[in-house]
Amino acid sequence: MGDRWFQIADLDHFWIRRRFEVFRRLAGGLIAGAQELAEIGCGHGLLQRQVEESYGREVAGFDLNEIALKKNLSRHSAVFCYDICRKNPEFQKRFDLVFLFDVLEHIDDEDQFLAAIDFHLAPGGKLVVNVPAGQWAYSAYDRAVGHKRRYSIRSLRTMAERNSLEINEWSYWGLPLVSALTLRKLWLLGRHDENKIISAGMDSRTSTINRLLELLSKCEPIPQKLLGTSLMAVLQVGPRPHQS
Repeated sequence: MGDRWFQIADLDHFWIRRRFEVFRRLAGGLIAGAQELAEIGCGHGLLQRQVEESYGREVAGFDLNEIALKKNLSRHSAVFCYDICRKNPEFQKRFDLVFLFDVLEHIDDEDQFLAAIDFHLAPGGKLVVNVPAGQWAYSAYDRAVGHKRRYSIRSLRTMAERNSLEINEWSYWGLPLVSALTLRKLWLLGRHDENKIISAGMDSRTSTINRLLELLSKCEPIPQKLLGTSLMAVLQVGPRPHQS
């Protein structure tokens, strides 16, 4: 993410609030059964703080963005400037529940990255993933924030199966915002200043607009399998392919 994104996204932002609400409906029950939780790509700690306040649980946070980590909003959770591909033995098979929220779309080599996550995931553990949905919506905003791709359930499932992961639960979300996403793509055509693009694409500008967008975003059932601006799924390690 560009640093401008971290300046805009906060605990009151409608999209951050809706993302957490979708998680609670789709997979919030997983927290009670998990001994240790981690978030890979925790940034400035919005999800960590939400889990702390809603569930009273700590979420170990890993990221490489030192600027974001210095502004981390979690109150009780540990944070680490750590590259998971280094596979520190301290964290091997340690976490029962791992959050990967809006990270995977930034990764060039998905398979190598997921292998590194598997190193940290306890036996029987689960991975909760959130990614942007709909390659048709890929725009200047995606390029500005470092997205390599957007996903459909088909492409996410293909990636999961390639890495011996099974999708247990999933849902598109953001259906009421699809029109706004389309307009954003058109509005940003021909623009090149990354900070201005991120501001135009993420900033809700006023508290009134932010509140209206939050109310609009709630006008969909969860889970829903039709269409959305984002896709959330729960993944678990499945059967390994036989070696010949």
